[in-house]
Amino acid sequence: MRILAIETSCDETAAAVVEDGTRVLSDVVASQIDIHRRYGGIVPEVASRQHVLSILPVYEEALHKAGVDIDAIDRVAVTHGPGLAGSLLVGVNFAKALALSHGFPLYGVNHMEAHVYANWLAFPAKRDDTSRFPALCLIVSGGHTEMHLMTGHGQYRLLGRTRDDAAGEAFDKAARLLELGYPGGPVVQRAAATATGRFPLPRAWLQGTYDFSFSGLKTALWHLVHRGELAGNPGVIANAAASFQDAVVDVLVRKAVTAAEELNATCIIVSGGVAANSALRGRLAEESRVPVMIPALALCTDNAAMVAACAYFAGFDRPPDGPDLDVAPALNLC
Repeated sequence: MRILAIETSCDETAAAVVEDGTRVLSDVVASQIDIHRRYGGIVPEVASRQHVLSILPVYEEALHKAGVDIDAIDRVAVTHGPGLAGSLLVGVNFAKALALSHGFPLYGVNHMEAHVYANWLAFPAKRDDTSRFPALCLIVSGGHTEMHLMTGHGQYRLLGRTRDDAAGEAFDKAARLLELGYPGGPVVQRAAATATGRFPLPRAWLQGTYDFSFSGLKTALWHLVHRGELAGNPGVIANAAASFQDAVVDVLVRKAVTAAEELNATCIIVSGGVAANSALRGRLAEESRVPVMIPALALCTDNAAMVAACAYFAGFDRPPDGPDLDVAPALNLC
């Protein structure tokens, strides 16, 4: 089964062709990072207009790199939420037009669930292989930080989520406070790599829950900056970046490892843009008693191959969506 997938939930325009859920024939991503960097963050209207310009060339390149024409496609899948409404509309309408004009079944995909299935691209398994269930799923991205117990394909139980900022959003805000640039995750990680000391920043443990909170940590960093303790000194700024990164990673790792042990998970599955953070990857590998699955860096950030994998594994037996498929900017996983 060949699935053509479209992803436009935020600021990447992506298209991919994936065979049988795991064999990536093509995966094309047009990034808007350079466009939004000048603003220090994503401007929704700018993002949606750029998707309009990029979607057709990205789709054509995906077919070309896959070495197939449109008639070789069996299904069309598209992210319909969560995400920026204007951005989602571009991808959903493009996918609906393709499906309608060629008679393809159309499948709307949850963006957060697609991130989970990036791990089936990185660690292929057949649909009937249930050996990795139940899995502890930690989803950490720019807009979401949440944990689920995954008991089967498309089956989740929400354990906890952030009560305020997502981890990726917190990294972006920290980078802005420290004047390191955008996007926040990579620049904070680079600065932290040169640190020689640490500041005592807080951790919000929220005892008795699997929830997260990063707002207080962000406020503590704000006070550190505005007390003048960093004074534009690159070495001290690096220490602050490392302290912030440590505080985020400590909570993510402790919560995930504890939940996996208490719920007898067979593995920990990590996904989303923040999963690219080397400190998070290293700490989870060191502290988890069960295998930790984290995809390659290119599959952590938004892409369309993960959308196709999700449509194959989680949507294999469900009926397709009709032409009335709409965007759902606040769509939850469960």
